Amino acid sequence: MTEKLWQIEPSGPLRGDVTVRGAKNAVSKHMVAGMLGSGPSTIRNAPDVGEVGITARMLEHVGMKVERTDGEVTVVPAPVTDPSVDKAFTGLNRIPILLLGPLLHLTGEAFVPMVGGDPIGRRPVDFHLDALRRFGAEVELAEDGIHARAARLRGTRVDLPYPSVGATETVLLTAVRAEGRTVIRNAATEPEIVELALFLQRMGARISLYPDRRIVVEGVDALGGATTRLGGDRIEAFSYLVAGLVTGGEVRVHGCPQDRLVTPITTLARMGARFEITDEWITASAPRPLRAAAVQTDTHPGFATDWQTPLMVLFTQAEGMSVLHETVYENRLAYVSALQGMGAEIEVYDTCLGGPACRYHDTGAVHSAVVRGVSALRGGDVTMPDIRAGFSAVLAAAVATGGSTLRGVHHIERGYHRPVEQFRALGLELRSIEE
Repeated sequence: MTEKLWQIEPSGPLRGDVTVRGAKNAVSKHMVAGMLGSGPSTIRNAPDVGEVGITARMLEHVGMKVERTDGEVTVVPAPVTDPSVDKAFTGLNRIPILLLGPLLHLTGEAFVPMVGGDPIGRRPVDFHLDALRRFGAEVELAEDGIHARAARLRGTRVDLPYPSVGATETVLLTAVRAEGRTVIRNAATEPEIVELALFLQRMGARISLYPDRRIVVEGVDALGGATTRLGGDRIEAFSYLVAGLVTGGEVRVHGCPQDRLVTPITTLARMGARFEITDEWITASAPRPLRAAAVQTDTHPGFATDWQTPLMVLFTQAEGMSVLHETVYENRLAYVSALQGMGAEIEVYDTCLGGPACRYHDTGAVHSAVVRGVSALRGGDVTMPDIRAGFSAVLAAAVATGGSTLRGVHHIERGYHRPVEQFRALGLELRSIEE
């Protein structure tokens, strides 16, 4: 079996323009929502990422039709031919569990295989299953997946123990067609959640958003098709801004509005970065060496966990001791060993550093890091364990001395829009080969 890998030779500062499309974390959820319509739904500004293909194959397996062109995905609802998502999709991503609510509405039964996604820590399905049971579904967790049945789903109150993005999406996709009112308390409020709620509203859903992490949904009998244009991917936009900074260059990012990057822009500005911001683009530069910082990840509107992986590489090139406290996923720092192998001076700890005690306090989870900069990074042979860690490996390779070989590149291709083209356009010497 052949393996795709990237060979990277440092080529100096990365400079140029990058245009980001809609978020990987949004497009697949909109595709699932499209199942519930009475007519076609079209998602524009869709990224060309592996996640779209995986989700399309799932929908087609259960009977939907999916049409894809460059930058556009259309879901054409059709009678469900098989309410069981094929076990071949086991572990590929987190999407199968989101199909449970829509399939129950459409057929009264469903089976989805065990979910997967990046190995960044436990993302338990308990929140999802407990919520579905509150709607009146019979749910059984088996070794091979999740079985569910429901003659009718009724609105309910769901109090999430943690503002989980995935669980909030499950409740939204179930509540819009459930009989009566559903109230979600402690809901996630990430931009991708609001974007999904707005799309469902265009389809005819009745959704109210409140400032205290509360979402109220009045169920309707039927939804129609809708068309939307996704907003720019805030994770990808930040990643490319850091790509310019970490290499001493300057990347101009188009397609992601400033309001999605408020927190990380201020974080980078405190480190000494200078910004130019217009309605069309954002660019960051560092006329002098960057300063160290202390950052704690959190749910929106805090510093997103997906921003911390490129930030960690930037810390290695900032002067002084930086601190990172991860509070969202307990295994998010697993990628640090690869950076250490490339010469990064990073120490990780199982205590809460750089912020107040979080839910992983006293659990033994390694979730804090201290980074000493400036570290002289060297090229290496690195296996990418997940999407965001993969991007950090590219950044480390771009600023290292000597070439690097990066393996597991399918991860980064699953989550970033045409990364090879984008990096080459910025001047990075990158070869994609198979061996």
